[in-house]
Amino acid sequence: MSTTPTTARSVTKTVTIDRPVADVFAFLADAANWPAWAVVNVKSIEPTDDPDWWAMTTPLGPAKLRLRADARYGILDHDYLDDTASWSVPARVVANDTGSEFMITFFQPPAFTDAFFDEQVALVDTELATLKRILETPA
Repeated sequence: MSTTPTTARSVTKTVTIDRPVADVFAFLADAANWPAWAVVNVKSIEPTDDPDWWAMTTPLGPAKLRLRADARYGILDHDYLDDTASWSVPARVVANDTGSEFMITFFQPPAFTDAFFDEQVALVDTELATLKRILETPA
């Protein structure tokens, strides 16, 4: 068995949103908004005693979410932790003229088969479409 590090398989998803970067960033940087758009993966979320972590209910059970947001650079990286796994997800919001691009990259965890990873990443399309609809619908 090789102990040489390997590059993980990855997929980056993007969505164009017709809203200013500051609006998109503010919405995504508030974890309380995640159940509204991350409809496949986040059933509910609430703050914990640790101000860095949020407690989530997911389709697979309880988990934790930590956002590492930095508005200056549009960084919305986040960490996921449950009883069986943990991973980090890089994400960015960047300006696209008067609108925004939201980009999120998923690295295949070693425990995920290619088929399961593909299935999970495909579900993100539903979430990104929901995010776009929420942010582009007039209040």
